[in-house]
Amino acid sequence: MKSAYILPTGDEIKSGIVLDIDAPEIIRQIVRAFPQAEVTRLCPLLDVEDTIFQKISEVVQKQPDLVVLIGGSGGGHRFSKSLGKDFTHSALEKYLDEYASHEIYGKNGHMWSKLVCGKKGATTIINVPGPFDEAKAACEAYLKAVSKGKNIEEISLDMANAVLAQYPVGAAETI
Repeated sequence: MKSAYILPTGDEIKSGIVLDIDAPEIIRQIVRAFPQAEVTRLCPLLDVEDTIFQKISEVVQKQPDLVVLIGGSGGGHRFSKSLGKDFTHSALEKYLDEYASHEIYGKNGHMWSKLVCGKKGATTIINVPGPFDEAKAACEAYLKAVSKGKNIEEISLDMANAVLAQYPVGAAETI
């Protein structure tokens, strides 16, 4: 891997209400796995599907090996108007040439997350959840799967299982 872009998303990150601690961890993981890689963290984006879609398109024109989107893997607003809006996964599904995704459902009704791994041209694009432990686990799983030469479907499943492992047994399931 020669180059990667990290793109945090979320109204709470963009506004500064929540500090982005995920990006430095993901950068650290990528540089540890690929010391020669140039990793760039971009300014956070609001949770607006068209904005995310346009930014991904702009970044991919630079032909990086990897783009990691942080946050926006939920979609709680689709289930309850009181929950936050997340559009990363839906923007990716519209944009990518090929992709695989897996969903994680919390048994208590408070969690739903969709992780996407795909390709646009030669660029791999993934999304990771916003919570630190989940983002860290998903990125670690991605890097381990890539080092083993796994395909997009296998990578997506490994990422989902890594996030699922952050919860007590029986608290959530992956589909």
